[in-house]
Amino acid sequence: MTPVFRAAEAGRVLAAGVRAGVLALGTACALALALPAGALAKTPQDQLIVGMSMNNLLSLDPAAATGNDVVEIAANLYDYLVELDPQRLTDVKPGLAEQWEIAPDGRQLTFHIRSGVTFHSGYALTAHDAAWSLQRVLKLNLALATAWKSYGFNAGNAEQLIAAPDDRTLVIRLPKATDPKLVLYTLATSVSSVVLDRRTVMAHDRNGDLGHAWLSTRAAGSGAFKLDEWRAKDVLLMSRYDGYWRGPARLRRVVMRHMTESQALRLMIERGDIDIATGMSVPDIQALQRAGDLVSEGVQRGTMYYAAVSAREGPFADARVRLALRSLIDYQGINASIMPGYGVLHQRPVQRGLDATLPEPGYALDVDAARKLLAEAGYPQGFKTTIRVLAESPFINIATSLQATLAQAGIQAAILPGTGNQVYGAMRERKFDIIVGRGGGGAEPHPHSSLRALVYNPDNRDEARLTNFQGWRTSFFSPAINARIEEAVTQADPVRQKAMYQDIQREFEREVGAIFPISQMLDTVMLTRDLRDYHGHPAVTTRYHEVYKQR
Repeated sequence: MTPVFRAAEAGRVLAAGVRAGVLALGTACALALALPAGALAKTPQDQLIVGMSMNNLLSLDPAAATGNDVVEIAANLYDYLVELDPQRLTDVKPGLAEQWEIAPDGRQLTFHIRSGVTFHSGYALTAHDAAWSLQRVLKLNLALATAWKSYGFNAGNAEQLIAAPDDRTLVIRLPKATDPKLVLYTLATSVSSVVLDRRTVMAHDRNGDLGHAWLSTRAAGSGAFKLDEWRAKDVLLMSRYDGYWRGPARLRRVVMRHMTESQALRLMIERGDIDIATGMSVPDIQALQRAGDLVSEGVQRGTMYYAAVSAREGPFADARVRLALRSLIDYQGINASIMPGYGVLHQRPVQRGLDATLPEPGYALDVDAARKLLAEAGYPQGFKTTIRVLAESPFINIATSLQATLAQAGIQAAILPGTGNQVYGAMRERKFDIIVGRGGGGAEPHPHSSLRALVYNPDNRDEARLTNFQGWRTSFFSPAINARIEEAVTQADPVRQKAMYQDIQREFEREVGAIFPISQMLDTVMLTRDLRDYHGHPAVTTRYHEVYKQR
């Protein structure tokens, strides 16, 4: 059972360091039910208690830490050079860098690092720490190096291209032409971009691992909070760093509890034992919204829920069959009945809200049109296929809807539910028919981020193993679209660049790409009513520095 705090003892236990008092869910439920009506617990006023799943929190090392869970943690333990405004995502704001310049040719970014910043260790933060932190990501060549390698950086050129000529200046020279705004967005959103305390990290270097083993469970940052303890799939504790350059946080401590059961999260936030509940099921969220005692906040993410097909061989290699599939998705029905709380209708490969994103194309269920296309392609009676899907909501619900509408055109689809490794593993191996999944650029508010993830496929050979590109996974290969994506990201004129990205979306529509966006992700968080200045960030870099409780 999921461990939670004993409601009546939460304040005393937390004040003591939250090292004891953890009981099974059943005991907590019994205590909660034993309280008299109206005697709800309240978390300590100077502490933020978050209920969340830590299943995907496997490492804290910024060179290796993947998944959304770690991004929010890193945003509070570390500082970034620049930050994105949570309300206006394309607005880049100063972080550790007070100001910056982009060279006229777009190939060099120069950052001026603010003085007076200290790490939690007490060491002064300099531009040398910032340069070393980025170089380390490339030298270790772990999961988070991918973003920087896509710009042309590697372990061999890192020290030459990323340098600090003095304590206050960081210079990043781009190895190949790209949009420097995209690089700024990566610096503001990727965990790989945080600035590490190099002296503390290197004091724990073992056999040339650049402190990787030590940093996997620890932190060495300058953020508003410092790490006290992390116990995998149990609890993560952060306490206020009083020497923070923006001034001390308003909260003294942040406690993140590992909780995977939606009903447990619902009970705990209803009883006042936690302040924030994330990852809840939509029925539980809707029940809490109807009760009206809590606040819900929906944060739009850049990732898409989609149906994807393999264009490698078989029926879906034919564009007419892919076009038929596009007419056999009940977009409106799925978004009306399944996606509230999970996502909002979106049918383009470029995320909503960007200037370059085209209006919705208005795709809708049209069985008659699909039957005609299937007959033209040589499948008048349909065919048999499979749908791989995660065995959880809303994925399985989308797959069930798709199975039913495919059947109306004679396509018999067997649903193959599985884990993430099974579903996306099959996609990475290019051994699937249809997949219902979620993906996309996500954090970076730039058309290239979405297109690179969902459409771009520069080498369609199996041996290329471009598994980070979902376009490659689907075997959809369009040299014309690839060339346009490569050209658009280097276009310096914003008006022309916008037009190019819109043309790419139209071409993707004409060629009937192998990924069919259905809905753009919406992450709904439940909050207690006394919480103030909590602003969920679309890039997941939600910061707690200004959060407080008004009671």
